[in-house]
Amino acid sequence: MSTIPVYTWKLAPAGLATRRQLRALGLRPGGQDVAAQIERPRYRRAPLIAYLYRIDRAEPVRPMTPARRAALDRAMAARRTCPACGTDAGYCIPRSLGTCVTCADFT
Repeated sequence: MSTIPVYTWKLAPAGLATRRQLRALGLRPGGQDVAAQIERPRYRRAPLIAYLYRIDRAEPVRPMTPARRAALDRAMAARRTCPACGTDAGYCIPRSLGTCVTCADFT
């Protein structure tokens, strides 16, 4: 097992990016292994870790097809539908409540 380089916060070399940074560039890791990691120190807790990928080996994001868009719309509609009253809440139902806020207030 090989170890990967570890950089401190904001000191990573150019050419590496996190998943979010790749996504902002319209790219995805594309199956490549983690190239490095960044550690951000936190007071009295374990450091935050972000994995870095090489930008030159990243692949373009796959385009959204009509079938994928429809599946995503169905999934989001299911997250907005209250299981108790069956109405569309207009927001994603909190998992902590399990129902819309109106139904949770009556229990």
